[in-house]
Amino acid sequence: MLSTPEKFAFALAILATAVLFLQPLIRRYRIVRAGRPENRFDRMAGRVLYALGKILLQRCTLKNERPFTGLMHVLIFYGALTFDTITLNHTLEGFIPDFQLFGRSAAGSVFSLMVDAFAVLVLIGVAYFAFRRFVVRPKAYATTRADSAVIYTALILVTLSYLYFEAFAIVLHPEAARLSFLGSALARFIAAAGPAPAVAALHYKIGWWLHILLVYAFIAYVPHSKYLHMFAGSLNLVFRAPGSGRAVRTLDLEASETFGIEKALDFTWKDNLDAFACMECGRCQDACPAFASGKPLSPKMILINMERHLLERGTPLTAGRRDDLPALVPQVFAEGEIWACTTCGACMHVCPVEIEHIPKIVGLRQSRVLMESKFPAELAATFRNMETNANPWGVGFSKRADWAEGLGIPLAQNHPAPDYLFWVGCAGSFDDQGREIARAFAALLKKAGVDFAILGTEEKCCGDSARRLGNEYLFQALASETIEAFHRYGIRKVLTICPHGFNTFKNEYPKLLDVVGGLSDAAKAHFREIEVLHHTEFLRTLVADGKLTLRPPAAPSSLTYHDPCYLGRHNGILDPPRELLAALAGRKPIELPNHGEHSFCCGAGGGLMWTEESLGQRINHLRAEEIIGSGAGAVATACPFCQTMLRDALKDKGRESIAVKDIAVLLEESLAG
Repeated sequence: MLSTPEKFAFALAILATAVLFLQPLIRRYRIVRAGRPENRFDRMAGRVLYALGKILLQRCTLKNERPFTGLMHVLIFYGALTFDTITLNHTLEGFIPDFQLFGRSAAGSVFSLMVDAFAVLVLIGVAYFAFRRFVVRPKAYATTRADSAVIYTALILVTLSYLYFEAFAIVLHPEAARLSFLGSALARFIAAAGPAPAVAALHYKIGWWLHILLVYAFIAYVPHSKYLHMFAGSLNLVFRAPGSGRAVRTLDLEASETFGIEKALDFTWKDNLDAFACMECGRCQDACPAFASGKPLSPKMILINMERHLLERGTPLTAGRRDDLPALVPQVFAEGEIWACTTCGACMHVCPVEIEHIPKIVGLRQSRVLMESKFPAELAATFRNMETNANPWGVGFSKRADWAEGLGIPLAQNHPAPDYLFWVGCAGSFDDQGREIARAFAALLKKAGVDFAILGTEEKCCGDSARRLGNEYLFQALASETIEAFHRYGIRKVLTICPHGFNTFKNEYPKLLDVVGGLSDAAKAHFREIEVLHHTEFLRTLVADGKLTLRPPAAPSSLTYHDPCYLGRHNGILDPPRELLAALAGRKPIELPNHGEHSFCCGAGGGLMWTEESLGQRINHLRAEEIIGSGAGAVATACPFCQTMLRDALKDKGRESIAVKDIAVLLEESLAG
């Protein structure tokens, strides 16, 4: 097809494209490599298979967020794969005359049909995204409009140039039409004009060159654009860490010289890959309660600003010149950003390429707290209360078991090795509403004949708030004492009424065992065998086994359920609470607009229970508006913090008539007899 000089020019075009494509990729690869080491290479076969399944089946976009947008992305994705195949065919055709990847086979005919079909579908998809971005203009799409315009234009030009080439190819070689319905229609229109064979041949060659050069220009542009997510996002899925939002990275406080993330060199290589993998789709921003309530945090902008900084400071970063790098806070990230996050995990849950936002934000907090002692002023009292009395309220630790007075609940020191330890938690011990939950759950356990005990004054804060607020030193000190106490009293199974304690014991403490000094080998081995259960899981079992008998449900009440983030989204416990409520009310609870794995945070997570929410709207007010809008007359919760936040919000809204009760309280009130 091409003359010798044309082949030489074509080879130069391929070489130039390769250089322009690989040069920025190599630069970004070096930046990723400059990150701190982190082991993400276990189970590689499973990792690769997971990523391929999610990419090829487009499960990364076909989720229940933005379903129509996801469908449009699918059209463009499969269209891109089809046109990539065409590009391979055209490249080989430039050196091998009349080359056809599928020959004259039936597969070639089917492929010709697919190409034309996807040409139409790609144009539809691009038109949809262009309309959304430039006409509708949702907040999630507020960034990189110029980049999007270039990409949309490139997709349109590549598609149209192919149709131009295809039409003249069919004019010259009618047998090439096969099942190409669009190319054939255009060819008939052109043939009707009666072009001379030489003119048609010229247009055919122009079409070939135009299409292939546009494709190569687009390929060269990709590493500089958000389209890089095609490669970085795919790798990100390979190296993902399931559940990374529910377990903060453990700091080795004895061996480290710096703590947390102060400068860009403190990011891990996976953190840096996250920055380049971002699709800039804004799903994380749409799901973020802090952003929805008008606070200066956008998970999307955390990644975008991080990527810009990595590229701007790439030279000192890859050279390891720490002194030449600025502090990330406040030069790259504002104080208001890092202290607005509730660590609810909504951003990570909806991200198509599973970017890990929470570890970065908590890492920034760790640096501010441990290295600079800079944090919201009200947290000074919270940390001091935890240090002196092992609870955020600062109530004397001698009063921790006062809630159980007169209930006849044994202490572990008097009843070692019970079947279950009831971990009451700080809210259950010191907060009036939390004490109500603790008493109700204890009554249910006694009614069911469960052998259990409590630690009493030996119980300390689990450390969840301290850890997510960045005070890793305080967290590890509290955790060490608790791990030793569990071993001392032979605890094998732990029951919690708080999802934060549940998550901390189940997902956080096990990662401490090989890092924290001072723990005995026996205590470490013992803790690895401990089973942790949330009270809704255990209560469902007791009801199912007939150990708790409920009164026949009265007339169905308008009851709704609020999923705590650390129970539902982070740990996947969605059904047990609903099954209990269905048994109580005789019907399924009313579902809120944001429910289940997509529940809207109450605002207390990430340690923000202990900070002043002074910016924007209160997050719990937004959740209260959903509750009011549902028409429910009562709200069931499964977390003492959620209960407090929702009660306060409904009171602020003048809707105190909507009762907010924990499932344990509702269950205890409904016991037969």
